[in-house]
Amino acid sequence: MGKRILVIDDDEFVRKSFSLSLKKIGDGKVDTANSGEEGIELENIKEYDIIFLDLKMPGLNGVETLQKLRKMDVKSKIYIVTAFEREFVDELANAADSELEFEVLRKPLDSNQIVLAAKSEGAIEMTEV
Repeated sequence: MGKRILVIDDDEFVRKSFSLSLKKIGDGKVDTANSGEEGIELENIKEYDIIFLDLKMPGLNGVETLQKLRKMDVKSKIYIVTAFEREFVDELANAADSELEFEVLRKPLDSNQIVLAAKSEGAIEMTEV
C-alpha cells in the first residue's frame, strides 16, 4: 500500500506539480488543499502519512497550520516547503522551540527531490532553522 499524501499550497501550479510527482508513490491519489484551513478539514476526514505544507499562504500560513495540526495530535511527517524561510525565520524558530516536529524544504524543488523526500522521509538536504 502506498503512502497517503496531502499537499497544502495556495498555488494551483505547485499543487499539480507535487501531485504529478507523487502519484507513483501515493495510494493512487495525492490529496491537495488550497489553504491551511482546507488542509485541516481534510486531515479531519483522512489521516495522512506525509503532508507537504506551503509556508506563505493567505489565511493560515504554514506555521499556523502546523501548530493547529500538531494540536490535533496529527502524527504525519510534515514538510514546510518555502522560498520564504528568511521572512518567517522567527516563526519557524518558535515552532521548533515549541518542539513541533517538521522539516523545512527550500523551493524550488524538482520532481526527484519531491519523490525522494516522500520515499525516504528525510533523506534530502533540509534547511536549518
